[in-house]
Amino acid sequence: MYTKHYPDKRFQLTLDFLKKHATPPQDILDLGVKNPFAEIMQNEGYRVTNTSGQDLDKNREEIISSSAEITTAFEICEHLLSPYEVLKAIPSDTLFASIPLKLWFAKAYRSQTDPRDRHFHEFEDWQFDWLLEKAGWDIKDAIQFTNPVNKIGFRPLLRRITPRYYLVYCKRRTK
Repeated sequence: MYTKHYPDKRFQLTLDFLKKHATPPQDILDLGVKNPFAEIMQNEGYRVTNTSGQDLDKNREEIISSSAEITTAFEICEHLLSPYEVLKAIPSDTLFASIPLKLWFAKAYRSQTDPRDRHFHEFEDWQFDWLLEKAGWDIKDAIQFTNPVNKIGFRPLLRRITPRYYLVYCKRRTK
């Protein structure tokens, strides 16, 4: 669809989904520190600002004070103690969010080297839908996709056929 092709399947699918619903240039608040996908969004013409790495469970000031038209929360909600409070605090009317789905054949992710890089939550799609609804968001579109790995074995085979990621496009519910 686009002239560039990103080696990470997630990046290409996420970019295609974003461009389907929000054409650049638009201002985006990307929750989380600067990352490779934030750079991709900038290279595609979006004006991206990232939060500065603070604990969003405790300090949501950068979110609350943002005037961005769009907020993105790509694979961050699973790291938060209270994603409900963060999602509720977003002032923009448009949200794109993705999560890794809970897999029956794999334990919750926990980095052995970085204590901040752990999943507090692992969601099924219906749980994330419910969380978004409770926080005031209406899901307008959603996709799920797999994340194959180049390894041999039973779990790598399951990763080829079992959706691993869930990506949503939401609008703020009007009162």
